[in-house]
Amino acid sequence: MKAPNWLRRLFGRAEQPRRPAEPPENPRIKLERAVGYTFGRADLLETALTHPSAAVGTDTHYERLEFLGDAVLDLAIADLLMRKFPTAKEGLLSKQRASIVNARTLALKAQSIELNRIMKLGKGEEKSGGREKTSILAAAFEAVIGAIYTDGGLAPAQHTIEHLFADDIGGPAAERDYKTELQETAYRSFRMQPVYELIATEGPDHAKRFTTRIKIAGRDLGVGEGGSKKQSEQAAARLALERIMQERVESK
Repeated sequence: MKAPNWLRRLFGRAEQPRRPAEPPENPRIKLERAVGYTFGRADLLETALTHPSAAVGTDTHYERLEFLGDAVLDLAIADLLMRKFPTAKEGLLSKQRASIVNARTLALKAQSIELNRIMKLGKGEEKSGGREKTSILAAAFEAVIGAIYTDGGLAPAQHTIEHLFADDIGGPAAERDYKTELQETAYRSFRMQPVYELIATEGPDHAKRFTTRIKIAGRDLGVGEGGSKKQSEQAAARLALERIMQERVESK
């Protein structure tokens, strides 16, 4: 039986009044705090967060801002690398930028600022797991950068990019990462991600050989071998990159 209030007060255990629950934080304000920028035009942010599937019959979606944000990201990261590594050669700077400005990294950044929670998707894209798709997350992130640039100019866009990518800037990579390069190329060229399929494992445990096939948009683009699954995937990615580059040359 619950004791009356006078008895609880007598023994120093008076019932404390309940504090009202705090209302949930506005998603827009939370995002602005995460990127370090406050929008003057809320409609730009709204557009940046709208997937084409959620804008049926209109052009009010993120693709144009994504296009702009892609260019701003390339410029801002290149400028940051030039300042951080004043004696580095162009090839190493390009490699470092490619390891940062790619679909996988941008998707992770989108998740870190919780874009996946507040994007607007059509019903079909929602059902198919669009909030976790690398291509959609990366595109939305680029669109937000494009929206910041449109709203406030280059300086705040650069500030946001430096704030979000400060921990990603390291020394130029010693080893070429073909998988990262291919992921970026596939996203930019086909809006698709590479699919790696382990098709064979041969040899004894101490000397196994792995064979991986790679596909993009249903096309077989290369088969690579290596002493580990990772090595076979890198080999396959290298062949796929070479084939894509060759096809571009031939098409010209």
